[in-house]
Amino acid sequence: MALFQSNNPVLKQSVFDKAPHIAGETMTIRGTVNKMSFLLIMLMAAAVYSWGEFAKGSSSVMALAIGGAIGGFILAMVIIFKKEWAPYIAPAYAIAEGLFLGAISAMFNSQYQGIVLQAVGLTFGTFIAMLILYRTGVIRATERFKSIVFTATLGIGIFYLIALALRMFHIEMPLIHSSGTFGIIFSLVVVSIAALNLILDFDMIEQGAAQGAPKYFEWYASFGLMVTLVWLYLEILRLLSKLNRK
Repeated sequence: MALFQSNNPVLKQSVFDKAPHIAGETMTIRGTVNKMSFLLIMLMAAAVYSWGEFAKGSSSVMALAIGGAIGGFILAMVIIFKKEWAPYIAPAYAIAEGLFLGAISAMFNSQYQGIVLQAVGLTFGTFIAMLILYRTGVIRATERFKSIVFTATLGIGIFYLIALALRMFHIEMPLIHSSGTFGIIFSLVVVSIAALNLILDFDMIEQGAAQGAPKYFEWYASFGLMVTLVWLYLEILRLLSKLNRK
């Protein structure tokens, strides 16, 4: 059996190996695409709502942002440990992330007019570009490629955790927020790593369908891909804000 190795923590070989297989009900690429489209619609609808609340000057905006972020994290943890619940919880996760992204995006857009439209365009443009590169074989998810991207992703995660811990003591990590040359280079590197994670996710989904993963994995894989897309969007938004400040 081919190995599933993805830097996305919710899409790994062991996840598929442990899943119960039900005869006649298996994962397909088309089914995954349909589920992903539905989740994106849910996310965008929630984002439009929280954006509207910001535009109206509602005092609930911060509550929507914080609640969406915390709720999304909790729901993600539930899905990771209860994968068979993905068909029911993934839509709720998309709504929670939408509330968070809509509020945060509105705040960024109030400072830099048009930045959100640029970030959305670049995110979907990157998604399409990575899909084309994957489908044409220009970039292949080889074991070496997977190892490199995994190591880079892990390093970024550790760096962000350290930055979060230091922020509790009012110490800021300059690379994350700085609009200087090194801050911009750092953001470019993070955006690139996030984009490369898409290649691994595409490969995992294709192999999952080929090996007959259970039907509910269409929802689980769609959720995993959304995790990567949300990360990519936020990093692009951060990069654009640095470029605007500079």
